Amino acid sequence: MSDFVTTAGALRDVTLRDGLQLTGKVLPTEHKVEIARTLLALGVPELEIGSMARPDLVPPMANSMEVVAALTPEELQRCWVWVATPRQVARAAEAGVRKFQYCLSVSDAHNKANIGRTAEDSVAAMPEAIRLTQEVGGSIQLCLATSFTCPFDGPVDPERVLAIAADPRTDGAADIVVADTLGQAYPAQVHALIAAVRSGTPLRRILFHGHDTWGMGVANSLAALAAGADAVDGSLGGLGGCPFASGASGNTASEDILFATRPGWFTPAALATMVDLTERLLTDLGEPNRSRTAEGARSEARAFEWVVPRPD
Repeated sequence: MSDFVTTAGALRDVTLRDGLQLTGKVLPTEHKVEIARTLLALGVPELEIGSMARPDLVPPMANSMEVVAALTPEELQRCWVWVATPRQVARAAEAGVRKFQYCLSVSDAHNKANIGRTAEDSVAAMPEAIRLTQEVGGSIQLCLATSFTCPFDGPVDPERVLAIAADPRTDGAADIVVADTLGQAYPAQVHALIAAVRSGTPLRRILFHGHDTWGMGVANSLAALAAGADAVDGSLGGLGGCPFASGASGNTASEDILFATRPGWFTPAALATMVDLTERLLTDLGEPNRSRTAEGARSEARAFEWVVPRPD
């Protein structure tokens, strides 16, 4: 368990992208900026703050570049934006983005539904996305959605994940994000795939993106970290899901990951701030709070320092 404590402090909160994309509501720019700045000030190392997805298909992402414009260059150095094509990289770069998450699905069926092309087409386009990123001195991640299961084709062969990760056309990506898009993976499976990707790409950071559909979100995150992942994704209150992945529920709750891993900056006061932030956000959106830690924090167990009294 000590490995979890020493390596698991690296949370990337994805509330402002993956968390919001299924809500059907465009959160005002100033509210998104408040969330980003609150999380960064608390000590969350990295955030995912928006997407270049078409606003007619994913309306909650429509004001992503307004959020980018409102943040400082220093803040943006800790913030990632989702892209799927070189053209989106170019447009985002013009708006000031310097950290790009280039996403494709390992499954062709999901990639076609999500991006409109095969996985091979997305891989073939990645060198141009890398070139555009390097021109502005930015960083690019390779995000592999449906690394475990596909909503259309079922189980995904791990060798497909490893082949894309090892493809020389992806060499310019500093990080690889291995995504359990549907939340159907289990800890031993996550550990095995993360360890294999870690072994095959030892010079890259490895991130794990999980969903809590089957209640394995925290367990899978811990398994990923134990296998060598450098960071894991979560969202406030477990908000989120993929509009092109039927059956996927919310992300693993950031509060739950943090309560399990206890990075140095995560104190009872930090949890209290997050619980308040989450409750205000979810009330505004009309969404349920799926975080068990947030639920526990509002309990009557007054002798426990992590309990957060309800506001009067």
